[in-house]
Amino acid sequence: MKKIEIQNAFWSKVKGISLVMLITASISGGAFIGGTFYPNYIAIDKLKENFHKSELDKVMLLGLQQPEFDYTDKASFIVATSKCVDYLNFTTDRYGRIPTAIIIAMAGIESGWGSSRFATEGNALFGVRTWDKNVAQMKAKGNPDANWGVKKYKTKCDSIKDMIRILNSHPAYKEFRIEREKQLDSGKWNHKTLLSNITAWSTNPEYSKIILKAIVDNKLP
Repeated sequence: MKKIEIQNAFWSKVKGISLVMLITASISGGAFIGGTFYPNYIAIDKLKENFHKSELDKVMLLGLQQPEFDYTDKASFIVATSKCVDYLNFTTDRYGRIPTAIIIAMAGIESGWGSSRFATEGNALFGVRTWDKNVAQMKAKGNPDANWGVKKYKTKCDSIKDMIRILNSHPAYKEFRIEREKQLDSGKWNHKTLLSNITAWSTNPEYSKIILKAIVDNKLP
């Protein structure tokens, strides 16, 4: 490539970057002035949405793939689960994310920290049931003729992805989603309050306390 062509290409990129910076500054400035020296939250939310789209574009560009879920004990299970959650957060809207500590604790308690038959044979970390015969599933040993089974997954990370989907869409967890939004806006997680809104996940009335104890005892992130 000739020198002049290289220079033209360089300045074209500089102009493009400058234009993006100018637009961003204009939006931010408009939010400041339009809000009479107070934040314009509509504009701010729009910037956050655009930033998340930028994150997704980076993931696609880098070709990032689901991490391997390798573990041999509780400690390595926690690390593997955390890596999967980090990966999924790249492709999940900010307001659709579940605190990492809650996911790890639930996965650990539900699967015996990855040692249960459902986890080892079906990659099922949360014991999600299905009544759909067309969905891959495993029967409980003590109830092989039941009209339901525990869903099987291609990977354990897929099991976590499905758990996040359920909490984000099932009517039983509406209050959880409302509380999560409040906490996201405050910038601080309160696991105890959040867990009080997922009691529908288990028939055990002490379930929320059990999960919270797992978070505290294992110093989960």
